[in-house]
Amino acid sequence: MNTTFDKNLPLAVGADHAGFEYKEEIKKLLLAEGWQVVDKGTFSAGSVDYPDFAHPVATMVADGLATAGILVCGSGNGVCMTANKHAGIRAALCWTEEIVSLARQHNNANVLCIPARFVSIEKTNSMVETFLVTEFEGGRHERRVEKI
Repeated sequence: MNTTFDKNLPLAVGADHAGFEYKEEIKKLLLAEGWQVVDKGTFSAGSVDYPDFAHPVATMVADGLATAGILVCGSGNGVCMTANKHAGIRAALCWTEEIVSLARQHNNANVLCIPARFVSIEKTNSMVETFLVTEFEGGRHERRVEKI
């Protein structure tokens, strides 16, 4: 898989209890594709608070310690809202490959947020692959992203 992200840096992943199983599947996909993965938790399906995992993922991306992040929770909203509190993070809540593509092409999204309760694991894997290979178009979109 070709990527627009730097494979010399890891991808940071995180999830709450609702996204735990999806996170584990995403890690398998990423490792099979040769990515370094930093798992910021959770590490079980026991009930937890999503900000405890979204903040560390967003911090790694914002600080340049991870090339991008992937977050999963039940609706995707909680992790997305949390990640977007960090300067330099452009977290996108996505549920189709087309939305993922547009988030990368037009918004230069650097954190993908997935709603585990509303998409299949197959759809999730396809969205992750789309996220990793879709390039930011720049041009008129650059000006808009800079305004964020």
